[in-house]
Amino acid sequence: MSDDLIHNPNGGMPRLLAIMRALRDPETGCPWDIEQDFSTIAPYTIEEAYEVADAIEREAWNELKGELGDLLFQSVFHAQMAEEKGLFSFDQIADGMSDKMVARHPHVFGSESRDKSAEQQTVDWETIKAAERAAKARGGVLDDVALGLPALMRAVKLQKRAARVGFDWPTTDEVIDKIVEEAQELREAKDPDHAAEEFGDLLFVMANLARHLQIDPEEALRAANAKFTRRFRFIEAELKKDGRTPEDSDLEEMDGLWDAAKLAEKV
Repeated sequence: MSDDLIHNPNGGMPRLLAIMRALRDPETGCPWDIEQDFSTIAPYTIEEAYEVADAIEREAWNELKGELGDLLFQSVFHAQMAEEKGLFSFDQIADGMSDKMVARHPHVFGSESRDKSAEQQTVDWETIKAAERAAKARGGVLDDVALGLPALMRAVKLQKRAARVGFDWPTTDEVIDKIVEEAQELREAKDPDHAAEEFGDLLFVMANLARHLQIDPEEALRAANAKFTRRFRFIEAELKKDGRTPEDSDLEEMDGLWDAAKLAEKV
């Protein structure tokens, strides 16, 4: 392996692949990297994807390049382990993705007209994906909805897939009625296990409501998290003016400050 390539600041993708091979070298590589496998690296892959999303959410464009690099390195890590097992190479990953993108965009790379809306393209995309699933001989409607997705995201994908074959409430009214029903069942739960089951059912129906309202539930919850953080920091800042912390306050006072934070946001 050429040290010149590894130390070349302009080595690009070949340099990164060479570094990964060196890290996994059984004799001279890094002990930690050598010990890893697909299952141990997968959590880091998910974490890095969220850090990319976080940088975009915060519009931290100076951080985005580094976060995308971290995510790219995860793909390189998985590809190296796959190549060691004789499964596939990084080039085969890239070629497979290129083939998929060309096949899924006949209006760009083929003879179809580009004169279509984004909504129509989404419909066409799903049609092509359905044909690809059929070619893989996966008979079940839900068969290839990835198990490793975040639970809320997977709930929406499962519901979308079921809706394509008619298993769906026709309007949001029925969904809201179901939410009321599930909330009552949660209220009546007699033990922790039953409560956990009913809570899951309630979350699942809430995800369905988001889908009916064309709301991304992950994005909506992130926004709610950000709002909670912003308002709670307002509470901390107000208490700090008197040299106090939330531990020195009580619920009634903090609830009043919460309302003040809400009013301040409307000004």
